[in-house]
Amino acid sequence: MVTIREMMQASLAVKQALLADEVVQTGMERAVAMMTGALRAGGRVLFCGNGGSAADAQHFAAELSGKFLLDRRALDAEALHVNTSFLTAYANDFSYDQVYARLVQAKGRKGDVLIGISTSGNSKNIVLAFEEAHRIGMQTIGMTGAGGGAMAAVSDVLLAMPSKETPPFAPSIISSRWCRK
Repeated sequence: MVTIREMMQASLAVKQALLADEVVQTGMERAVAMMTGALRAGGRVLFCGNGGSAADAQHFAAELSGKFLLDRRALDAEALHVNTSFLTAYANDFSYDQVYARLVQAKGRKGDVLIGISTSGNSKNIVLAFEEAHRIGMQTIGMTGAGGGAMAAVSDVLLAMPSKETPPFAPSIISSRWCRK
């Protein structure tokens, strides 16, 4: 069984690897410039992900439209999965693979930014959303685990973290420690 201390050490190791990874740091600077440019031009930043990545997407969108570090005007940012009625109806009637591409068609505009989050980088619904975003003239930022998966080929900026595992925080502790009893 993995201990809490070991999980914390693994998390620190990933952060140390990020500090040494100039490619990811340069990508982060490009991503910030891309989002800033879109927002200053009156555009928006859309986010998508599945499971825990959807929770991260919603958190990022909330920080942009709310307030992060500075009390400033609201920024136009949205996590695409928050309309659960659309998500479940479209997935049921058509395909879960297409839910984000369909929402990009509805909400995305040329010059906007789409950020997709997937640990594997192989989430088909995110890859298809990125392809749709490019057709519209949007820019894409992929946040993935090591390697980038299929998202590497469709991301204008790829932020591939130096790990293939989801960070070991509270849900991992709960499932590994108490759910096995």
